[in-house]
Amino acid sequence: MSNWDTRLREWQNLDVPEGWRAEITAAGVRLTPPVDNGHSRIAASIHRAFARAVPEDRAILQTLGIAIRGASRLYLPDLVVVPERELSRPDNVPVPAEAAELVVEIVSQGNARTDRVEKLWAYAQAPVPLYLLIDRYAEPKPSVTLFSDPVDGHYRRSEQVSFGEEIRLPAPFDLVLATAAF
Repeated sequence: MSNWDTRLREWQNLDVPEGWRAEITAAGVRLTPPVDNGHSRIAASIHRAFARAVPEDRAILQTLGIAIRGASRLYLPDLVVVPERELSRPDNVPVPAEAAELVVEIVSQGNARTDRVEKLWAYAQAPVPLYLLIDRYAEPKPSVTLFSDPVDGHYRRSEQVSFGEEIRLPAPFDLVLATAAF
């Protein structure tokens, strides 16, 4: 059994406390505590915006495990958009990250480096076409960055706006996301 298969089996057998998340990172299985109200408010705002723009044959989820087998990682993004057909897997079997059309991570103080560096690299490795990073703790001010066009394990393009500005997401979403409520 490979190291990845061992980690995945450990993840699948975890008894995770209510509201907590378990992810497979470079360091192994990591438990993350429940998010705060500000984090939840941003996730709800993004979910509402996407519900109006995402095609009917896609799912918008806040608790889906996505696996990046080649990088031995498994994350539960704050929001992920995948084709509905990907949800026909048995429970507790993660969706391959390359099936995701977009992932959203909302930075918390305790996971800033993971979202900004590790997940940026891993999602580009998958490759996930769009990575939207909502960074409440960015300096000099909070920002939203859309990473796109993954090639050879890195994103070739990024667009960043400050909270309060709008950011455009390309097809298949064709969505202008207002960030004033963040």
